[in-house]
Parts: sequence; C-alpha cells; structure tokens
Amino acid sequence: MVRRLSGVGAIRAAGTGTAVWYGSEPDLGDPPAIGTVDPDPDPDPDTDTDTDTETETETETERFESARDAARKAIRAERERATERLDDAAAAVFDAHVQFLDDPQLAETVAARIESGLPAEHAVDRAFAAFVDRFEGTGGRTAERADDLRDVRDRLLRELVGGDRDDLADLPAGSVVLAERLTPSDTARLDPDRVAGFATVTGGPTAHAAIFARSLGLPAVVGVGEGLHDVAAGAEVVVDGTEGEVVIGPDAATREAAGGDERVEIRTAPVTTAEGTPIEVAANVGQQADLAAAADHGADGIGLFRTEFLFFDRASPPDEDEQYEAYREALATFPDGRVVVRTLDVGGDKPVGYLDPADDENPFLGERGIRRSLGPDADVFETQLRALLRAAATDAGGRLSVMVPLVTTVDEVVAAREAIESVAAALDAAGEAYATPEFGVMIETPAAALLAEPLVGHVDFVSVGTNDLAQYVMAAARGNRRVADLADPRQPAVLRAIRRGVAATEGTDVWVGVCGEMASDPAVTPLLVGLGVDELSVAPASAPRVKRAVSEVRDDAARDLAERALAAGTREEVAAVLDGTVS
Repeated sequence: MVRRLSGVGAIRAAGTGTAVWYGSEPDLGDPPAIGTVDPDPDPDPDTDTDTDTETETETETERFESARDAARKAIRAERERATERLDDAAAAVFDAHVQFLDDPQLAETVAARIESGLPAEHAVDRAFAAFVDRFEGTGGRTAERADDLRDVRDRLLRELVGGDRDDLADLPAGSVVLAERLTPSDTARLDPDRVAGFATVTGGPTAHAAIFARSLGLPAVVGVGEGLHDVAAGAEVVVDGTEGEVVIGPDAATREAAGGDERVEIRTAPVTTAEGTPIEVAANVGQQADLAAAADHGADGIGLFRTEFLFFDRASPPDEDEQYEAYREALATFPDGRVVVRTLDVGGDKPVGYLDPADDENPFLGERGIRRSLGPDADVFETQLRALLRAAATDAGGRLSVMVPLVTTVDEVVAAREAIESVAAALDAAGEAYATPEFGVMIETPAAALLAEPLVGHVDFVSVGTNDLAQYVMAAARGNRRVADLADPRQPAVLRAIRRGVAATEGTDVWVGVCGEMASDPAVTPLLVGLGVDELSVAPASAPRVKRAVSEVRDDAARDLAERALAAGTREEVAAVLDGTVS
C-alpha cells in the first residue's frame, strides 16, 4: 500500500531508492552524578581527596583540549575534501565550525561542567545542549544553525569516546538516506552518484543540509516529522522534492515520474519555445560552489545571486575587494551570459548578528532588504555597490545586473538608484574603473505588484520573487507547514499579483523574470511563459528539466493556459488547469 509523508522539498528533483537509516550521535553511556567521586573500595585515611579531585579535573581538561585539537584538524581536513565537491560553500560552513570550536564562552561552559565533576564527554554534551537549546529557541535561520553546533559537538564526542560514524561516502548505490537530522558534514559526504536522495525528521529549507542538497543536485525532503520513523530500512521509497513528499512503496507511475529526471539532457545553449520565443533559463546561486553547479547543468547565466551568503557565518562583513572577487568570479563563470546580483537581503529569517539586527516583533514585516540598505546598513550598501560597479567594468565577461530586494515604494527605488549614481561619481572622481550595471527590483510584496507600472519607469528589469510574494499576498509564512497550502504560488491571488507585475512591462524595454522556487518546477513552465515572462531563474539542478519544458511550450496554448488559470477561483482549480483535467 502506497503511503505518503509530507515535508519541505529542498530541491525540485525526485529520486527512488532503498531506505537506509543513519544516526551519527555517539553513545556516551550514563553520566555520573555531578560533584561525586567514585567510591574507593579500600579507602586510605591518608589520601587527600581534594588532590584526587583536582587531578581528575586536570585529566579531564587535558582530554577536552586534546579532543578539541583533534577535532580542529579534522574539520580543516574535511573542509579541504568538501571543497573539491562543493567549493567555497563547504569552506564557509566548516570555517564557521572552527569558530564554534574556539568560542571562549563554549569552552568556559565545558570547563565549568568538568570542575563540577563530570567527565569531559558528558561536560561537552551538557554544555553544547544549552547552546543548542538557545539557538533553537531563537527561531528562523538561527534555529537551523543548531545543527552546526551538533556537528561540532559530535566531532568532540567521537574524539573523547572513540567509535566511528557510518561511512556515508560508501553507501550502496540507490540508497535513500533517512535520518532524524543530517549535519553539514554528514550531507557533504553524500555521493550523488550513489545516493538517490535523503529525508529527515527535522530541518527547514535554509538549513545547511538543504543548501548542500541543492548544491549537489540531490533530491531531499526535510522536516517530514515523526512519521518518518515508521519507514523501515530496506523499504522502497521515493523522495520527491518538488511535491515535498516521501512516498513509501511507490506504484509504477510514481517510480517512473521520479526516475525520469535523471534522463533529461543537459543543454548548454539557450532555448526557445516551439514557436521560437527565447526564454532565458538562469540559475539561483547562494555560494561560490553553486556557480560551477549552475554551469554544469547548462544554465544560461545567474538570475539571482543571493549575496547575503557572503555575509553569513563570519564575525564581520566581507570587504570591498572580497566582494569584488566573488562577483568577478560569477561573471567569469558565464562569460556570454547575464549575472543578476541581489544586494544584501538580511532581516526577517536571515539575521546577521554583527549588523545589529532590529528587535522587531515580526521581523518579516520589519527592517529587512532595501529598508536596511537605505537605513542602518547604508555603509555596507555603499561598499557592496562599489564592489559591484568595479566588477561590472572587468574583462571577466558576462553582463552584470544589480537588483534590490523587498521594494514597497517608488521612493525606495529612486533612492537606491541615486545611491548607485553617487558611488559611480565617487569612483569616477578617484579614477577607478567602473561601469553602470543594469538596474532592477524584485516584485515580492503586494505593494510592488500594485505599484508595478510606476516602478517600471525607473528600472531596466523586474524579477518576481514568488516565495515571499506568496507569503505576503496570502499572509501565510512560507516555512509554516500548517499553512503550506496557502503559501503556494499557485493560489489565484498570487497568480494575479504575478500577472500584474508582468503586464506592467508590456510595451516597454523592461524585461521580467521569475526567481522564486515556482520557476524551478517544469510543470509550471507553460503557465509562466503564458503569463509573459522572459526569464526563469531556477535551482541549478533544475535547469535541464526547465529547459526541456520551455522547448515543448507552444505559445498560443501557453497563453490560453494562463488565461484559464487566472480565471480560476481556487488553488484546486488552478491545479486542475495545470494538470489538464479541466479546459
């Protein structure tokens, strides 16, 4: 009997295989009572118990420091191994792990537990538990970083108690890994040539496991819940990242649909619809590793470079030269393509501690995106713009475009453009080479959709961010599984907001793209083409399937499909239109 479990798809791809359960936490055994000393069966009245206790504390402290040294070396070695597959994405994560390992507050907490009478392994376990609880209590992206703490903790514990974790790099071909959670180092060791996908009980779309899955092009569903524990090892399962489902005992049709993704031809050349309408298929990237993945999967360029990833997992912002090199590398990766760089988009579920995030009661409705760039992060914004304008003038190839996030007023757009002009003037006065890039904004709020016509008069392009647009139009948090159906971009209200943004560009030289996860779904490609978009920016691994879908689109049929979808009154009616079950 077919069973389906729902979670959050990390990437719009599916895989079929045999379930393999994985657990990485070392077994510590029962801890002693704090403050006790093991009884001596033959006590010596001349023994100084204070000295014994002091000696034990010194011994356990030495064990901890030795384990910390070994773990530090192991992290750096794994960083190098992972860099061969994931490039700077893995490097940034493992550098952050070293920072956790060296954090003075954590070390002091472990020392205090040792002084209370705990062996080093139990002191580490209890100290890290407190910090994990603190991270998870914060919510949002910070909560998902608790897995990084667990990763560091588990390394220390393996050094202290011995034992090896299962070798994820050598699983049988066709394995589907099931786990309570996967830490970053667990995920980095998965081999896409052997692993068909993975699913976890916990986790969210911005956890490092999900981010690595996208970089590897590995089907994954996270946050499935406790029901995943009922799946037996050896069961045949489908991990469907597009639908966010784990299917146990799939029927032939489900298996065939999941297996079809692997046979899609990678096309390096641009594609057109069946009637010859060109549609650019670009890639969403967050870290340097994604650049190679995008090129390998045939993307035409970068439609969304999420620059906030340059700012995460570090103690201070990247300087101008570091950013310049990152943007220059992106341009060099696509010498004949376009690279759309989104300026820093922090706040909401993406706080950066050293930028003094606002203590908003509802961070999604507070200081985030362009509001911070024109306000408290103005200096950071200026530095980023300097790096971007300098990169636009290099001979690396590619055409640089700059896009600002979370626009809600025309004044914000005017101010952002004036900031670019001011930076250009300063570079010119200093005699530094620069070029003025193409300028655009994201349509990801109801305000931007309603103001699309006046906004278009100030920009060269617009890009619809369907993830946030669906969240704000439907008043439904995109990470909340209880309202996941409401946050679906196939909701009629969301489709009408998208259409309003696209319609504002008609008859102008302004091009329009879609960079939300909706663009990565080939089943929705005909609808988006029918709505009139010029570009689709997708997860790198989705580029081959979306390109194939574009090539099969017939323009008149796509426009008719869009009209019928826009006329629908419910999400179910839209789904029926897309499935072809109504006409």
